[in-house]
Amino acid sequence: MKFKLVEGLEVRPSGIEGKGCFAVKVFTRRHKIAEYAGEIITDAEAVVRSRRRRHLRICAIDSHWSLDGSIGGNATAFINHSCEPNAFMRITHNHILFIARCDIQAESEITVDYGYTYHSDSKRCHCKAATCRGTINRPQD
Repeated sequence: MKFKLVEGLEVRPSGIEGKGCFAVKVFTRRHKIAEYAGEIITDAEAVVRSRRRRHLRICAIDSHWSLDGSIGGNATAFINHSCEPNAFMRITHNHILFIARCDIQAESEITVDYGYTYHSDSKRCHCKAATCRGTINRPQD
Protein backbone atom coordinates (compact mmCIF):
# COMPACT_ATOMS: atom_id res chain seq x y z
CA MET A 1 0.00 0.00 0.00
CA LYS A 2 1.30 3.43 -0.91
CA PHE A 3 0.38 6.15 1.49
CA LYS A 4 1.01 9.84 1.89
CA LEU A 5 3.48 11.04 4.47
CA VAL A 6 2.15 13.18 7.31
CA GLU A 7 4.31 15.71 9.10
CA GLY A 8 5.21 14.48 12.56
CA LEU A 9 4.25 10.84 11.92
CA GLU A 10 6.14 7.75 10.79
CA VAL A 11 4.99 4.22 9.96
CA ARG A 12 7.10 1.38 11.33
CA PRO A 13 6.75 -2.06 12.99
CA SER A 14 4.45 -2.07 16.01
CA GLY A 15 4.48 -4.10 19.20
CA ILE A 16 0.67 -4.12 19.04
CA GLU A 17 0.09 -5.49 15.55
CA GLY A 18 1.82 -5.27 12.17
CA LYS A 19 2.83 -1.72 11.40
CA GLY A 20 1.90 1.24 13.56
CA CYS A 21 1.86 5.01 13.35
CA PHE A 22 4.48 6.70 15.54
CA ALA A 23 5.00 10.30 16.62
CA VAL A 24 8.31 11.81 15.56
CA LYS A 25 7.54 15.03 17.41
CA VAL A 26 5.58 15.95 20.54
CA PHE A 27 1.81 16.28 20.19
CA THR A 28 0.20 18.33 22.93
CA ARG A 29 -2.99 17.23 24.72
CA ARG A 30 -6.21 18.24 22.91
CA HIS A 31 -4.35 19.24 19.74
CA LYS A 32 -4.80 17.75 16.29
CA ILE A 33 -2.37 15.02 15.30
CA ALA A 34 -3.54 14.53 11.71
CA GLU A 35 -6.56 13.94 9.48
CA TYR A 36 -7.53 10.48 8.23
CA ALA A 37 -7.36 10.30 4.44
CA GLY A 38 -8.75 7.86 1.90
CA GLU A 39 -11.38 7.09 -0.66
CA ILE A 40 -14.94 8.08 0.28
CA ILE A 41 -17.22 5.05 -0.07
CA THR A 42 -20.76 4.11 0.91
CA ASP A 43 -21.24 2.02 4.02
CA ALA A 44 -22.59 -0.77 1.80
CA GLU A 45 -19.28 -0.78 -0.11
CA ALA A 46 -17.41 -0.70 3.22
CA VAL A 47 -19.18 -3.93 4.24
CA VAL A 48 -18.25 -5.60 0.95
CA ARG A 49 -14.60 -4.54 1.22
CA SER A 50 -14.34 -5.57 4.86
CA ARG A 51 -15.34 -9.12 3.96
CA ARG A 52 -12.52 -9.39 1.39
CA ARG A 53 -9.64 -8.03 3.48
CA ARG A 54 -7.53 -9.25 6.35
CA HIS A 55 -6.35 -5.73 7.30
CA LEU A 56 -9.12 -3.16 7.42
CA ARG A 57 -8.36 0.53 7.06
CA ILE A 58 -11.98 1.69 6.83
CA CYS A 59 -13.38 4.36 9.18
CA ALA A 60 -17.05 5.32 9.26
CA ILE A 61 -17.85 9.01 8.84
CA ASP A 62 -21.55 8.60 9.57
CA SER A 63 -24.33 6.05 8.96
CA HIS A 64 -24.00 6.44 5.17
CA TRP A 65 -20.34 7.12 4.35
CA SER A 66 -16.89 5.80 5.22
CA LEU A 67 -13.27 6.48 4.32
CA ASP A 68 -11.09 3.64 3.02
CA GLY A 69 -7.55 4.54 4.05
CA SER A 70 -6.03 1.75 1.95
CA ILE A 71 -6.82 3.83 -1.16
CA GLY A 72 -5.37 7.33 -1.14
CA GLY A 73 -4.67 7.13 2.57
CA ASN A 74 -1.87 8.43 4.72
CA ALA A 75 0.11 7.29 7.76
CA THR A 76 -2.99 7.55 9.97
CA ALA A 77 -4.28 4.35 8.32
CA PHE A 78 -1.72 2.54 10.51
CA ILE A 79 -2.99 3.85 13.85
CA ASN A 80 -3.59 0.74 15.93
CA HIS A 81 -6.33 0.06 18.45
CA SER A 82 -5.68 0.22 22.19
CA CYS A 83 -8.05 -0.17 25.11
CA GLU A 84 -5.98 2.60 26.81
CA PRO A 85 -5.40 4.97 23.86
CA ASN A 86 -3.38 8.17 23.77
CA ALA A 87 -5.57 9.72 21.04
CA PHE A 88 -9.21 9.84 19.94
CA MET A 89 -11.10 10.46 16.71
CA ARG A 90 -13.31 13.49 16.17
CA ILE A 91 -15.59 13.64 13.14
CA THR A 92 -16.40 17.16 12.04
CA HIS A 93 -17.87 18.27 8.69
CA ASN A 94 -17.17 14.81 7.19
CA HIS A 95 -13.50 14.91 8.22
CA ILE A 96 -12.00 12.37 10.62
CA LEU A 97 -9.42 14.01 12.87
CA PHE A 98 -7.07 12.37 15.35
CA ILE A 99 -6.67 14.39 18.55
CA ALA A 100 -4.18 13.79 21.38
CA ARG A 101 -5.86 12.67 24.65
CA CYS A 102 -2.66 13.49 26.52
CA ASP A 103 0.77 14.85 25.69
CA ILE A 104 2.32 12.34 23.28
CA GLN A 105 6.10 12.16 23.23
CA ALA A 106 8.22 11.56 20.13
CA GLU A 107 8.76 7.82 19.47
CA SER A 108 5.39 6.92 21.05
CA GLU A 109 2.93 4.86 19.04
CA ILE A 110 -0.33 6.70 18.34
CA THR A 111 -3.33 4.59 19.40
CA VAL A 112 -7.12 5.01 19.54
CA ASP A 113 -9.99 2.93 20.86
CA TYR A 114 -11.73 1.88 17.65
CA GLY A 115 -15.05 1.52 19.47
CA TYR A 116 -17.14 -0.50 17.04
CA THR A 117 -15.74 -1.36 13.61
CA TYR A 118 -16.23 -3.49 10.51
CA HIS A 119 -14.01 -6.12 12.18
CA SER A 120 -15.59 -9.30 13.47
CA ASP A 121 -16.67 -9.04 17.11
CA SER A 122 -14.27 -11.91 17.81
CA LYS A 123 -11.17 -10.03 16.48
CA ARG A 124 -8.68 -10.17 19.33
CA CYS A 125 -7.02 -7.08 20.79
CA HIS A 126 -3.25 -7.19 21.30
CA CYS A 127 -2.78 -3.83 23.07
CA LYS A 128 -1.43 -5.36 26.32
CA ALA A 129 -3.14 -2.63 28.38
CA ALA A 130 -4.02 -3.43 32.00
CA THR A 131 -7.69 -2.80 31.15
CA CYS A 132 -7.68 -4.66 27.82
CA ARG A 133 -11.16 -5.93 27.01
CA GLY A 134 -9.76 -8.71 24.79
CA THR A 135 -11.47 -7.67 21.55
CA ILE A 136 -11.13 -4.68 19.24
CA ASN A 137 -14.86 -3.97 19.07
CA ARG A 138 -16.44 -2.49 22.19
CA PRO A 139 -19.30 -4.73 23.35
CA GLN A 140 -22.69 -3.38 22.26
CA ASP A 141 -25.33 -2.81 24.94
